[in-house]
Amino acid sequence: MTLTRRHIIGVFDSGVGGLTVMKEIQAQIPEVRIVYFGDTARVPYGNRPKDELIRFGEEIVTFLIGQGAEGIVVACNTSSSTALPWLRERFDIPIIGMIEPGARLAVEATRRGQIGLIATEATVRSRAYSAAISQVLARGVVPKDRRLVEAWQNGEHAIALSKAQACPLFVPLVEAGLAGSAEARGIARTYLASLKETGVDTLILGCTHYPFLAPVIGEILGDTVKLVDPAQGVVAELKRVLRRLDERDYGQPAAKPGWKVRYFVSGDPDLFRRVGNTLLKESIGDVRYAPWTE
Repeated sequence: MTLTRRHIIGVFDSGVGGLTVMKEIQAQIPEVRIVYFGDTARVPYGNRPKDELIRFGEEIVTFLIGQGAEGIVVACNTSSSTALPWLRERFDIPIIGMIEPGARLAVEATRRGQIGLIATEATVRSRAYSAAISQVLARGVVPKDRRLVEAWQNGEHAIALSKAQACPLFVPLVEAGLAGSAEARGIARTYLASLKETGVDTLILGCTHYPFLAPVIGEILGDTVKLVDPAQGVVAELKRVLRRLDERDYGQPAAKPGWKVRYFVSGDPDLFRRVGNTLLKESIGDVRYAPWTE
């Protein structure tokens, strides 16, 4: 897409997982500037209570707005499934979550109506993806497979979340830079066994850390299972937000060329840089410590 201004978008996650979303944004919308925040001092989010996640989200969004963010991508499924409604009510800027875009992509991709989910314990417990799948179907989003659509419309076949599996050890593995390790493969086989038994044909990677494990997950489940990364749907929603921001700012002077990404963390900047460089296979540059998290 072509923008008249270089808008600033804030992206946050519990750690390095949101880099998968950031990379997709950069690939499809290279004009946008990104302020990335990784809450590495408080990772993982998956077993934290809801009120704590809301407080974290409010702190981080406030910080990102202070850095010039005109819109926010909550690149964390756990926060999206718990804190997103409160954040949207609290802040008067566009805030995009992961759940609905991921549900939309999964519904469109499924061939047999058997959708699976792997996510953190908090996301699975929230049942947010199950509700989102029902909601997007009610809005008219349907699978691309016409035979499945006809069977579903005739009441002969369900389209639903068939199996949700919490994978609490995946985030620590990725944060430690062990996504491709033998340990990761062993743990993944354990987590994915029930999904194979259920026979899901589509699997939502319901945590932004999990795409880093996609080669391992794909190897275990095989080519017949479609892996869905919600980041693709998030970028589509972000494009709509950016068009609205462009219309708002029409006629204003274009932003001067300059920085493209700024990284902030609540934990160790050097560790984030090392792990991020390994996962992205490229340099992520300067990483700054956010002192307000002390």
